[in-house]
Amino acid sequence: MTNHKLSAGQKFPSLSVNKLDGGQIDFLNPKGDFDWLLVVVYRGQHCPKCTQYLTELNELLPKFKEVGVGVVAMSADSEVQAHTQINKINPSFDVGYDLTLDQMKTLGLYISNPRSEAETDHPFAEPGLFVINESKQIQLIDISNAPFLRPDLMSVINGIGFIRDPEKNYPIRGTLDY
Repeated sequence: MTNHKLSAGQKFPSLSVNKLDGGQIDFLNPKGDFDWLLVVVYRGQHCPKCTQYLTELNELLPKFKEVGVGVVAMSADSEVQAHTQINKINPSFDVGYDLTLDQMKTLGLYISNPRSEAETDHPFAEPGLFVINESKQIQLIDISNAPFLRPDLMSVINGIGFIRDPEKNYPIRGTLDY
């Protein structure tokens, strides 16, 4: 059960995770020339759907750059597990590992236990996607409780392009508090 729910429009939590190949990923300070950041949480190396999604994400990276969005991905996998999966993809975006249970809860992610030792050896986050705008607010959020429900990445790119068009003046949606 998720203990905490993030809301559209709120500041993205201040957290960091270990980055493959060294250092940390700081989600509130995207690297490079990007003032927006796409954060993809994936289940881990045991998930073939994740490998497929991350591969597509890597292929679409130039389109995310066109709309001014940096990209990172992360999971609860160990460094060894993350390398095993990521070496199949060779992404051009940063990948984080060792996402903790507390961090998963802070992000409002659904958390699952492995079905068996053959799947993995630790609890893991189900898929999540966050788009953080230049004000460090959550512009878009999608959290799933299963590997089969994930946003279509081209729809995300097209949506971000629409939102970032100054002529549209498109607000953060889903903020009505009732």
